[in-house]
Amino acid sequence: MAEAERIIGTPDTPDAAGDGQERPDAEQEQTREPAPESPRGKRRVAVLFAVAVFAYLLDLVSKMIVVAKLEHHEPIEIIGDWLRLAAIRNAGAAFGFGEAFTIIFTVIAAAVIVVIARLARKLRSLPWAIALGLLLGGALGNLTDRIFRAPGVFEGAVVDFIAPKHFAVFNLADSAIVCGGILIVILSFRGLDPDGTVHKD
Repeated sequence: MAEAERIIGTPDTPDAAGDGQERPDAEQEQTREPAPESPRGKRRVAVLFAVAVFAYLLDLVSKMIVVAKLEHHEPIEIIGDWLRLAAIRNAGAAFGFGEAFTIIFTVIAAAVIVVIARLARKLRSLPWAIALGLLLGGALGNLTDRIFRAPGVFEGAVVDFIAPKHFAVFNLADSAIVCGGILIVILSFRGLDPDGTVHKD
């Protein structure tokens, strides 16, 4: 009987002195190694900057060719008079709007770049990476003109050359900005956030 009472009264946990063989759950949680960070976010950021660099270089090279070969020359007809290449200098925003606010548009472009850089830290969505990359590349393309072209720093005129009939003249940076903006609107309507989560209103 005494032997049975001794067995029943023996606790499963280590004695008060402790033999170091078992630890409470809380202590075990503290000693666990943290899970390695998923590389998904880094891949999405890489896509963002790859798209941005591609869009920026395409815009930069096209403007260099237009300034060297087309400026001060007759427009080149691509599809009759429906689509022409005609070099102009635009001191306003995209598609020639707001020429009296060049400095303001320069500041806006710089702010867009900063916002995109901050969003990149929580980016997990491939479509968002492409959209933000297009916005970033386009903003950098036109901002380069604002800084380095005449008449002066932060007041430079942007080189535009794509001239559809009955429409404003624009460039590839403008196209990248518009395409990126449209994609962001679509993703927002579908409820997809930059961090990859999907929500329904």
